[in-house]
Amino acid sequence: MLKIYNTLTRTKSSFVPIVPGLVCMYSCGPTVYNYAHIGNLRTYVFMDLVRRVFKFEGYKLKGVMNITDVGHLMADSDDGEDKIVTAAKKQNKSPLEIAEFYTDAFFVDLDKLNIEKPEIIVKATDHVSEMIDYVSQLIEQGFAYETSDGIYFDRAKFSNYGALSGAILDEQIAGIRVEINNEKKHPADFALWKKAEPLHIMRWDSPWGEGYPGWHIECSVMSQKYLGQTFDLHTGGVDHIPIHHENEIAQNEAISKKKSVNYWMHGEFMLVDGGKMSKSLGNVYTITDLEKIGYDALDFRYFCLNAHYRSKLNFTFSGMDAAKKTRRNLGIQLAKHKDSNERSSTEILNHYRNLFKKAIEDDINVPLALGILFTMLKESKSYDIYKLALEFDSIFGLSLDKTTTDLVEDREEAIIPDDIKELIEKRTIAKANKDYALADDIRKQIQERGYQILDTKEGVKVSKVGD
Repeated sequence: MLKIYNTLTRTKSSFVPIVPGLVCMYSCGPTVYNYAHIGNLRTYVFMDLVRRVFKFEGYKLKGVMNITDVGHLMADSDDGEDKIVTAAKKQNKSPLEIAEFYTDAFFVDLDKLNIEKPEIIVKATDHVSEMIDYVSQLIEQGFAYETSDGIYFDRAKFSNYGALSGAILDEQIAGIRVEINNEKKHPADFALWKKAEPLHIMRWDSPWGEGYPGWHIECSVMSQKYLGQTFDLHTGGVDHIPIHHENEIAQNEAISKKKSVNYWMHGEFMLVDGGKMSKSLGNVYTITDLEKIGYDALDFRYFCLNAHYRSKLNFTFSGMDAAKKTRRNLGIQLAKHKDSNERSSTEILNHYRNLFKKAIEDDINVPLALGILFTMLKESKSYDIYKLALEFDSIFGLSLDKTTTDLVEDREEAIIPDDIKELIEKRTIAKANKDYALADDIRKQIQERGYQILDTKEGVKVSKVGD
């Protein structure tokens, strides 16, 4: 029986759905103001693994994922500007154009990573009227109040606040920088609705004047609209636990007066070179960045599979090199089984099938399941082994059915011409001298000659465009 770690209870327990055979699942989706980076995408690989395991176990899925196209402020709190609005101003586009462009880009990345889309995809801007109704109910029931700049949830009125994160309200606030707002009853009270300033681009009519919804209210409204007041499972990243998901619970249960979600699952952070991703450090990478220097998107997916979803994963290019090589070797071994006319005994096949099932039913232990696959491939060559590997791949999502000897043969490394090497050296010297204008000019010269370069902690990665 499948056991999963429930953040709410802090225990690993058997999964029991509300409706037998059906999993109702909500997953926090992207805020579409920029390209998804690899840390974001690890969370969606995790979501995909959860979905694939449920299907493997014979469940049907009713999955919902939101697209946040309004209401998510730059500071992830109640101050700062809306992320979509900020991007629109910078790029001289409308918020709708920004949201549509980056939504499309997000789904392109999901396709590259073999991440299956949830059954229901919903946009925040399509549900603003429901959000206004929800906020009105919270006011009527005494859980919200109005100030000059918006409507706020009164956390003190919700006695169970902190159950998910284990944080006591005052202790939690002590560690958070909160903008002073003297109209709030408590510094930690969060915005349900923000009144729009005169020049704010995105705004809707409401009983409190023109404005826009808070980020947290969006997920409450959309999850309950499509899945009901109590549903089985909610997934997201660990960064959402202390604020976003606590706020969702407070909003949901203030209205319904009952438990809103039975199981909460959270994927851990991805680090880069042992630290956080930061634009200032130049270590925020996208799937396109990885492709430009010779990696396949599935190399990154394989890289993610090597750590349990509840463990931090440290991204390095040496780790990606190892993932690329190992995935290729996996394909080579699999192709040999595929080409065999021999058969394996039922006993051997059942042995590996049972080991695999045991691994994934133990809180989705994919790294252990991968080890079982590699051990199985050491058996005598057999087409049956190949077919069983494809069963396993229904969870791994590595497109092992497309493996052929031709596809997995090593390609020769691209030969970098001497003139390109000279330009790279000149650029390195320019950067060392802090002559960034010259360095950028040299980069453009390199790109014009058909090569891509990417600065990493381990040095400059160079590849020919199209390789």
